[in-house]
Formats: sequence, structure tokens, C-alpha cells
Amino acid sequence: MEYATLNNGVQMPLEGFGVFQVPEAAVCEQAVSDALEVGYRLIDTAAAYFNEEAVGAAIKKSSIPREELFITTKLWIQDASYEGAKAAFQTSLDKLGLDYIDLYLIHQPMSDYYGAWRAMEELYEAGKIRAIGVCNFYPERLADLCANAKVMPAVNQVELHPFFAQAGALETMKEYGVQPEAWGPLAEGKHNIFTHPVLTEIGGKYGKTAAQVALRWNAQRGVVIIPKSTHKERMEENMDIWDFSLSDEDMAAISKLDLGHSEIIDHTSAETAKFLNSWKIHD
Repeated sequence: MEYATLNNGVQMPLEGFGVFQVPEAAVCEQAVSDALEVGYRLIDTAAAYFNEEAVGAAIKKSSIPREELFITTKLWIQDASYEGAKAAFQTSLDKLGLDYIDLYLIHQPMSDYYGAWRAMEELYEAGKIRAIGVCNFYPERLADLCANAKVMPAVNQVELHPFFAQAGALETMKEYGVQPEAWGPLAEGKHNIFTHPVLTEIGGKYGKTAAQVALRWNAQRGVVIIPKSTHKERMEENMDIWDFSLSDEDMAAISKLDLGHSEIIDHTSAETAKFLNSWKIHD
């Protein structure tokens, strides 16, 4: 495994395991247990995924020392305020059964996320969180937060895959020393990514699958990746990307697949903002 060094010196694995859309407790707990057995040490969850307790149960059952794990969870819009973030963080901590969180992220740039950031800065300074960051902050939102934050965000988790490469967003993150992290690194299965001819042909040169090529492409760009699967053999396949390197020609060919926009979610849409703000995770 390779690691990224965050802007505060914390080491973060370049590949982890995501549990988005795995809300069923037993399935999620088994998936995380399998992922830990395969070798994943970064586990990414969120309050809005409704599976923090299952992730915590798998961690508790494992024999892996806590300091070897890198656990991420996220603050939902409903709790985006100073007091709301303080309470939501403690709820997540309790559900996970942990004493601290390695990375705590604002899930969406909506509601009073500045108030939430102030609370997160205090939790970070108190040693409750090893690093704080954001999700889905497009360049203008990230630049604005960085211009006004006491503690600079360490990570920005956004949609990044061959069909939405976001080169401009990566440049902005680099400017501010923010580590990019990809959600949906396999495009949630869209664009026939698992059988795409360009990715498949490149993979054939290295004895790798199209999915492995897509993951390796992001990793070589310095992007943390968190692929999800409930199948152990796929988890192993997704992890098996550290014994080869794509050539400059391969990287360029993959970059040409970029559509320049998301086909999963439009964060610039008023309808998206309305929908996300209507999604309540507790009373």
C-alpha cells in the first residue's frame, strides 16, 4: 500500500474501502470484516449512510490495532451548524465505538457549513479528530473555505473517475495543499466501465482488468480511492493495483475519456440542493 501525506503530516492510505449504499447492518459488517481481512485499512462511512454502527462492530471484532486503521465519517447537512456538528460528531463517535476519528468530513457544502467547520476545528485541536476536510466542494467553494478557515481542510472527497476527471478541481486542491479523494472511482458502474474497450485494451498489456486500470489511473494522479464491493473476490481485485504502473501514453488515453461533467449527480442544480436538504437522517 502507498500513502498520501496530508497537509498536517498525517499519513492516509491511497486506497480504502467505501460503504456507501450498504445500509443493511449484517451485510455491511461482513463486508467491512472481509475488507479488513483482505488488507484495507482505510474505511469510509458517513452518518447519512446509516451504517456507522455496523462499521464499528466490524472494527471491534477485528484484531487490528486501532492505530493501524484510518476511519472516515461525515457530517450531514441536517447537522451543519456549530452546535449541530458538535452533537453529530459525538453521535458518530458513539456509533462507531471509537475514541477518535481519523478523518471527519463535511458531506455537502450546504446549510451552515461554516459554523460546522468552526466546531470541527475545535474538535481537531482537542485531538478528537486527526484531520478534517470536506466532500463535494467544487473549486469556488473550496477556495472560499480555504480563504476563511483557521485550519485548512486536509481532504476534499469528490467524484473522480475516467469519465469525470476534474483536472481543474485537482489543480485548485493542489494550490491549497488539499488531498483529493475519489468517491465513485469506478463511476458507479456507468459507461460500461468494467468492459470499456480503452480500459480493457490497456489492462491487457499488464494482465489487469478494466476496473484495476481505472483505479490505478486515479492513484497515479495522487488521488485516494475508496472502491466499494460486498464481494470479497472483487475487494481483492480492487486492491491488486500496486504491482504495475500505467505509462504516460496510457494515462493520456484514459484522460481522453473525460466527459467534463457528472452523469451521477449535478451539484449545480437547484433540484439537487432541494433534494439533499430534504434528506433527514434523524428527527
